[in-house]
Amino acid sequence: MDSPTLAALGWDSGWDRAFAPHLAAGLAPGRVIAAHRGAWVVASDGGDRDAVISGRLRHDAAGPEDLPAVGDWVAHSPTEPAVIAAVLPRRSAFRRNTEDDASSLSGQQVLAANVDAALVVAGLDGDLNLRRIERYLAVAWSGGATPVVVLNKSDIAGDLDRALVAVGAVAPGVEVRPVSGLDGDGIASLSADHLGPGRTAVLIGSSGVGKSTIVNALLGAELIRTGEVRADDSRGRHTTTHRELHRLPSGGLLIDTPGIRSLGVAGADAGLSGAFADIEALAADCRFADCRHESEPGCAVRSALADGRLSPERFASHRKLEREAAHVARQGDRLLAEAERRRWRLISSAGREHMARKYGSER
Repeated sequence: MDSPTLAALGWDSGWDRAFAPHLAAGLAPGRVIAAHRGAWVVASDGGDRDAVISGRLRHDAAGPEDLPAVGDWVAHSPTEPAVIAAVLPRRSAFRRNTEDDASSLSGQQVLAANVDAALVVAGLDGDLNLRRIERYLAVAWSGGATPVVVLNKSDIAGDLDRALVAVGAVAPGVEVRPVSGLDGDGIASLSADHLGPGRTAVLIGSSGVGKSTIVNALLGAELIRTGEVRADDSRGRHTTTHRELHRLPSGGLLIDTPGIRSLGVAGADAGLSGAFADIEALAADCRFADCRHESEPGCAVRSALADGRLSPERFASHRKLEREAAHVARQGDRLLAEAERRRWRLISSAGREHMARKYGSER
């Protein structure tokens, strides 16, 4: 399907093959660029249009992750509003455990889909927290995207070189880019390297680090509301209130979402190996494959702690995030199990209602 509009949104031959089963049904491909509660906006050859989901898609959804998310490619009717009939298989996804009382669905919600790069934003204005960067890197790796650490507010950094060395030590193998969203320093090169035509990135990071300012700098216009940062702790309010995909002058696409703020993202345990690749490499040299790095003989991790190759703070952070990720995984298992039980209760109830209408209440 040769379409300049779709190509600009990231469409390629792989998506073309994935969409083939829906072509005969008269459906059109589109990409979700905004998600609100129970409503979506889809971009396609016909322009941007409001969208709802079909009754079948809603009925068949076992949980929130089966519903469209920002960044998803979907098959929809060429009507107004568009009716989304199917979501194409995702290449990457950032998920969180949730329970949606409005839709009676529980399980995992997709916050951003089909992302190529995750821009982990931290501030250089006195709130540079290495442990928090480790946390967000775990989230980035878990989503299946390539992480890039973006150190914002380089215009007011006290010691930029020292900050780059410190961050590099907790982000092995990850590119670190200093920028200033306020004066634009480093923004053009960041866009050229990671937000070329058809590429999609997501911004993640704490409040007050300047994510919305970076979005505005990349857009070249003040389209996103920014908030004041508190002077006492360099923190700010979350000014992004809904998930949205922005089309940039560079041809790239950028997702800004308020939902990715902590390690409480489903699957983050899988991201720990990428965020702590140095500890994983050390653990591979332990005498025992199931070494807990406590008092076992031949522990390479304890040896690295003893001779200073591994800092106690980084090891403690790894242990803490392991515990948190395990908790999130257990919670996700519970929610998914409940979602499946609820789905079968609905199927059973619908079956009883059908039999009652067909044969009467007394059979």
